[in-house]
Amino acid sequence: MTMLDLLVTNAPIFLLAAVRCFALLMTLPLLSMRSVSRVAKVALAGYMAYIVLPHVNYTAYSAYLLASGNFSIEYLLCLIGEALIGIIMGFYISVIFSAFSTAGQFFAFQMGFSASEVYDALSQVENPLMGQYLNLIAMLIFLQSKWFQLLFMKGLVSSFESVDIFGVLSGSQRLAQFMMSGLTDLFADALIISLPLMGTLCLISVCMGILSKAAPQMNLLSEGFPLMTSLSFILLTALMPDLCDFFISAFETGFGKLSLLLSQLSGGGL
Repeated sequence: MTMLDLLVTNAPIFLLAAVRCFALLMTLPLLSMRSVSRVAKVALAGYMAYIVLPHVNYTAYSAYLLASGNFSIEYLLCLIGEALIGIIMGFYISVIFSAFSTAGQFFAFQMGFSASEVYDALSQVENPLMGQYLNLIAMLIFLQSKWFQLLFMKGLVSSFESVDIFGVLSGSQRLAQFMMSGLTDLFADALIISLPLMGTLCLISVCMGILSKAAPQMNLLSEGFPLMTSLSFILLTALMPDLCDFFISAFETGFGKLSLLLSQLSGGGL
């Protein structure tokens, strides 16, 4: 049987897979940008569903298909559930990237860049310059380290082989705990990234305050901004190798937790 025959005979299954892929693309960083047209997203979702169709295990959904092959109300609810699974996966990866953007927001105020906000096409919100800078660095590492390919070639295929909406509903409490822990990790990672810069800038602010009291005639207000900005960029450049290693570690930890969640929802190992 050719792939075309397999696609025709398994049209309901293909539609379920396409819905999950499309929901993932709509919430995944980079591909969720408004500059990527929805037509392209639909075409890419269909292509991805076509590729992973041999790996799809939807025996649990066979009872919700009519004998004539037509769709039923229960099948439409299953489509909504498949969209929910894709949104969960894409949202958690967005949470990982939000940690880098939040870290930039933490120390952008002390650098004096908090007022200079631009529209971030990745997160689709107004973001300080340093938050967008770290977000772009994280996206570059995400693509260069082949996490993007790993997500589609392994993570997505593994989710199709094991996870369905019934497993997600039965493990809703575990899923809620996973999302809450993801938000906790977001602020923890953001604080770890920004702490060296925040601590250094805090010490500089204290020293400038002491100098202003010791020598009131010094105009530290005009000299403080370029000093803080220049030292911040020097320190950020010196810490960039360590930050890149932390970015990679954050991706490894995040993908490991996502894989563990899918394993628990499926009731077995991936």
